[in-house]
Amino acid sequence: MKKRLPIFLLTSAIGTTVSAGDAVDNRTRKSDQTVAGENVDKNNVLELEEMVITAPLRKKAADIALPVTVLKGNELIMKIGRSIGETLKDEPGITSQSFGPGVGTPVIRGQAGPRVRVLNNGIGSNDVSQLSPDHATSVEAILVDRIEVLRGPATLLYGSGAIGGVVNVIDNRIPGRLFSKLLGGALEQRFDSAANESTTAMKVEGSKGSLAYHLDGFFRTRGNLSIGGHGIDVNAAQAMDPSLTVVQNPKGHIPNTSAHAISGSAGVSLVGDPGFAGVSINRLENNYGIPPDGSGGSNTRIDLKQTKYDFKSELIDPLPFVEALRTRLGYTDYKHTELTGLSGEPLAPGTAFANKTYEGRAELTHRPIGPFYGTIGFQATASNFAAFNFELGNSKTIVPKSLINSYGVFAVESFDYGPVSYQLGGRVEQTSINPQGQNSLPGAPLAPSSLNYTPTSASVSALWKLNERHKINLGGTRSQRAPQVQELLSFGFHDATRSFDEGNASLKMETSYNLDVGYKLNTGWIRAEFDFFNNWVNNYIYQQRTGTDVFQDEVSGGPLACNGSQPADASCQAVLQSRQADAVFWGYESKLIFPLLRNLYGLVDLTLFSDYTRGRFSSGGDVPRMPPLRFGFQLDHTRNQWTSNLRLTRGEAQNHPGLNETATHGYVLLNLSTQYRIKTYRGVEMMIFAKANNLLNENIRNSVSYLRNFSPEPGRSAQVGIRLTF
Repeated sequence: MKKRLPIFLLTSAIGTTVSAGDAVDNRTRKSDQTVAGENVDKNNVLELEEMVITAPLRKKAADIALPVTVLKGNELIMKIGRSIGETLKDEPGITSQSFGPGVGTPVIRGQAGPRVRVLNNGIGSNDVSQLSPDHATSVEAILVDRIEVLRGPATLLYGSGAIGGVVNVIDNRIPGRLFSKLLGGALEQRFDSAANESTTAMKVEGSKGSLAYHLDGFFRTRGNLSIGGHGIDVNAAQAMDPSLTVVQNPKGHIPNTSAHAISGSAGVSLVGDPGFAGVSINRLENNYGIPPDGSGGSNTRIDLKQTKYDFKSELIDPLPFVEALRTRLGYTDYKHTELTGLSGEPLAPGTAFANKTYEGRAELTHRPIGPFYGTIGFQATASNFAAFNFELGNSKTIVPKSLINSYGVFAVESFDYGPVSYQLGGRVEQTSINPQGQNSLPGAPLAPSSLNYTPTSASVSALWKLNERHKINLGGTRSQRAPQVQELLSFGFHDATRSFDEGNASLKMETSYNLDVGYKLNTGWIRAEFDFFNNWVNNYIYQQRTGTDVFQDEVSGGPLACNGSQPADASCQAVLQSRQADAVFWGYESKLIFPLLRNLYGLVDLTLFSDYTRGRFSSGGDVPRMPPLRFGFQLDHTRNQWTSNLRLTRGEAQNHPGLNETATHGYVLLNLSTQYRIKTYRGVEMMIFAKANNLLNENIRNSVSYLRNFSPEPGRSAQVGIRLTF
């Protein structure tokens, strides 16, 4: 008999449901459940044994070998933050690499940037968030229907070198099914006191005949971020930059962290028995501030603009041996300008990035061939990238305009042998970077005419079902990653990071060997999940502070050393170099879930959790910016239409910050959330929700953030919201 659990346990479950795309809702079957005479709302119950699509192999949710995280429905609404990273930061093994409140990219098992690929409906976001920690991702959490985090062989479907994982953010901009009515949708309004933030979001969708449509949009505005103490840890900041003199260090808020953003999308599909095909367009504008260094110098804001066009199709049973054929094609026109200037004065362009990208992929899921069932496919990406610095009134190239092309073939196959289910994955890519010029700053090394790489990756995983209660999973991956253009060719001042970035055209491909071991227990009364990992990475690429500071020469625009003889008004910036070294990462994620109360007063479950990641270079020394040990508990309560939870997280001190980095103190984070659903007139459902964050008002320094000494996490705050679904 199928087991059913309240949906609030999704907070605690790994791999409850997994899907790579559309038509998810119609695969979900909900039902009523009675507990001690109380009728639990059917929206709060989910069958865990449903058949789902996972990246994109169809598997039972309980049969996924390696860790999978899924957020959807009311749980996702409650966890939505200012960014994808903030939305996922409480999930096992995931933290957020903040750069002030305007940026939050996911960090998985200590890996970030190009080692964690953020997708939008199965293809890359194709912004520049992977290139630098100050760059916000263009994928907004407020409009999504579902977020999945995948690890193991399935990640090879989307690119090589994603040793952290793949984050697939799924919305319904291109509908994959027909709706039950012509007009439906949702309207949401939320307010957050941490920055007097107001967000309005809406979506409208429906269908008539074989045509389905989707419209969505949001508008967000916020002021400066409130914190639990002083913004700048002066001693730590000066330890990293002895030339820094802090003259402005407000208590209780961080200046220049206000923001405003607006986005709108439209999509339409033709849906029939053979499948569907549709197109969409999205426009995003986001302007956010970078926390200042307290020196009284220039402030920096980032003005981001992106237009994205997408095509998506799926054919069901197009050929006798083909179960499904899925295609995606996208074009992204992205640019952002880093505006600088003194407080109260007009801002002028500083550094600018532009990226125009075409990406396409085709996936063929074949019918079983003997014991094998799986997916094969082809993916191609073509980008035109450039970065400039406009300081001193003229344009200086800091990354040469480059044509970047990548072509890859991939396959993921599964088969069962006795009580063990196996999954094999492989991918081969050809990547080329062709600079169309040279860096124009004095002293820049000559860029080669062409750089070519052939990453080859393979993986295998197995799920051993000892019995219905006990399962053991094992996975191994060998993956390669080609260096990115900025790691290779950058040479110039970067305003938002207050750094001088130096690439290295001699970088080799990264090669990683990853081992995952896990155990799952489900007795019906208690559930436990333990996952352990070890990653050995050859030629690991990282950014390292050299301990040297430079300022910009007013005549040539080139870098000059800050050695005490620089002009009084010179802005000294740290030199960050791209380096390589062999490294090892290891750690675990664990979770234990059991009920405390099930009676007339509702359901109360207790979750105990912990995760840990450690990174060291094989030659000695710590990999910089690793997350700390975390552990804690969460209490979940459900009664009829009302659900709530209390979560306490202890983060230990990070005393292994890496060379030329600073340690961070431990913290205790206490959060409380609640929601109530009401059926209103003619089937309209209203959900009222509220959250209290950081109730202890701790001034938390994020160990994975480049700005941890200048921008702590938000202080005590309250968030309230209302959502109407019709």
